[in-house]
Amino acid sequence: MSQALLYSKGESHFSPWPYPLPLPLLFECNPSPWNGVTRGRGKILPLGIGTTLQAPGTSSGVDWFSVNTSDVSSIMPSSAVVISLAWAVGIFLRLSTANRRNVRKRMFLQRLMMLVNQSENGHPMSYCKLNHNMPILRLWFNVEAELMQDFRLSRRAMHGLQRLLQRDHDHGWGNQLEVLIYVYWLAHGLSYRVVSHVFNVPKSTIHRIVHIIAQKIWINLKQAISFPQPEELHAVGQGFVQLSGTRAFRNVVGAIDGSHISIKPPQHHQIDYLNYKGFYSLNMQAICDSNGRFLDIFIGYPGSVHDTRVMKNSSFYKARCYPPSGYILLGDGGYPCLDTPVCLITPYKQPVNGPIQSRFNHYHSKGRSIIERAFGMMKTRWRSTLFRALEVKPTFAPLVIASCAFLHNVCLDHGDMLEPDEDVAQDTFEPQPQREPLAYNESSGNATRDRLAALVSGNAEM
Repeated sequence: MSQALLYSKGESHFSPWPYPLPLPLLFECNPSPWNGVTRGRGKILPLGIGTTLQAPGTSSGVDWFSVNTSDVSSIMPSSAVVISLAWAVGIFLRLSTANRRNVRKRMFLQRLMMLVNQSENGHPMSYCKLNHNMPILRLWFNVEAELMQDFRLSRRAMHGLQRLLQRDHDHGWGNQLEVLIYVYWLAHGLSYRVVSHVFNVPKSTIHRIVHIIAQKIWINLKQAISFPQPEELHAVGQGFVQLSGTRAFRNVVGAIDGSHISIKPPQHHQIDYLNYKGFYSLNMQAICDSNGRFLDIFIGYPGSVHDTRVMKNSSFYKARCYPPSGYILLGDGGYPCLDTPVCLITPYKQPVNGPIQSRFNHYHSKGRSIIERAFGMMKTRWRSTLFRALEVKPTFAPLVIASCAFLHNVCLDHGDMLEPDEDVAQDTFEPQPQREPLAYNESSGNATRDRLAALVSGNAEM
């Protein structure tokens, strides 16, 4: 076998490359570091006489190599040698590919067996582990630490929320961490950047988790927000007796009102979201019991829509499902006084006609004020979010508002009461727009109101 010399061109000397070059052939694996040779995967490429190549890992213009084969016939191998070499290389590549495939298959089967074992043992597997060294998680895992400042929920309420949103298969980041991230996001003004920094999780992941939990709360609203059962109505009525100070309201089982939640409106429909108070908003209608617990919410109508129209498009009104026959809702002067399809009693218009109407309005206001208090408690808890325009798309805003109401009820259910700030309380004496006239399927509640007013005057004090 002939010996060929491969020379390296340095700055001031030439040194022989003392390796045998038995074949004018190059087997090239893609990508090739050689200059001037056609690239390909698993190709046997012949080198021509005097071919100039660049060595792997060399700098341009410094280490260039030249193969000088003066006697091609003396170094040209037989066809059998070429075929044998090509066959050997092909077998090597085939075995390497098969080995990689087998490794991937074994890893997949191992992972599958782990998941099966976890499922059979009743312990779902979490792909992502919590870093307990993060300050926010050290706070969470310290059972003696208070969570109100960072999460705006007590520890009992947080555990209750996680139970409500618990899922069977806990993959990904885990239900516990996702709930913590979402509540922290609500408590800190909907800032993805802040939450990403605190939890050391990418913003894109925070965004995904926020939308997942918001959608989950929306789907499970009835677990925390629902009308009372028939056997519970008496207790609700007694609550309004205590609240208003008169037994005439023993059949009152709810107070209804609307609240404007500030948002950033869509550019093409801004005027629709401008309410009579002068800012862009979504209308949140709610019914609450005597404890300020929401029984029903209806969110999504633009701020310019009248409270009465919002109510008439809400599900409880269309279904006539609440209050039951013989029971009453209290509403402010922005609503019509109705007997059917729902019994909704409003105060007498000003100026009132005599002391009976005046006395009724006084006790009516005491009973109805609980809905304003409920809104105040919710806004105080989530003041970083609800005290300014929501930094989310209008289509996502109803889910955020519903989450605040949902968490408000969860907190009340676990004894986490938060008094509303004075600057949050709604102004009872705000001017209301003109009420819409009664529809053909509605009947006036004036007669029912007059009977209640007479009862109030006859039983003014408990």
